[in-house]
Amino acid sequence: MTAARPVDAASILLLDRSDESVRVLVGRRSSKHVFMPNVYVFPGGRRDATDRLVSVANPLHPAACERLALRSGTRCSDSRLRALGVAALRELYEEAGISVGPPLDAAASDALPFRPDLSRLRFLARAITPAGMIRRFDTRFFALFADEAGIDPAGATASHELEDLRWMDIFDPGGIEMPDITVLILEELQKSLQEDKSLPFGRTAPLYHTRRGRFLRDLL
Repeated sequence: MTAARPVDAASILLLDRSDESVRVLVGRRSSKHVFMPNVYVFPGGRRDATDRLVSVANPLHPAACERLALRSGTRCSDSRLRALGVAALRELYEEAGISVGPPLDAAASDALPFRPDLSRLRFLARAITPAGMIRRFDTRFFALFADEAGIDPAGATASHELEDLRWMDIFDPGGIEMPDITVLILEELQKSLQEDKSLPFGRTAPLYHTRRGRFLRDLL
């Protein structure tokens, strides 16, 4: 049997810092999912082929693009990097009903009812599913402050893909069951915010992957 190759995916850590604590949006994956059912994760999913074609309101920050491109292979292009940002915001809309970007006219034929604004997305981390899993993803994790994007945290709405949406204190998950990689990414967020609450766009980002059976954390 041919080993599954990882496909591009994107996930977003939407952050609410309106109170003393910082909260992140998570939801429970449906029991119908083949990959990681019934656990709490950040909104996200695979990059669609059409994500490259979506017109954006503003591009990714140059420093975020530079980090994203590292160790992404010779086929990495500006359109592929932009598509990863689009995928993160598209999934946020599809799974939690949150739009990031100016609305489009109702008569527009675009795939999304808004033009994604990628300019405030911070590249936080990257993780590649180990070989042997039923599905493999090369996931880029982005962080976004809700207030910077003009998002009302109360507007998050559960979907058939992501149920029981919760705003979780990043330093107090409260016993919520999460996959190991989600826990690791949450820990990366904790460390990053403790180092600099603004989450600078050009900061180094960890890459979690396996090589010859060893689980590794490299820096990009």
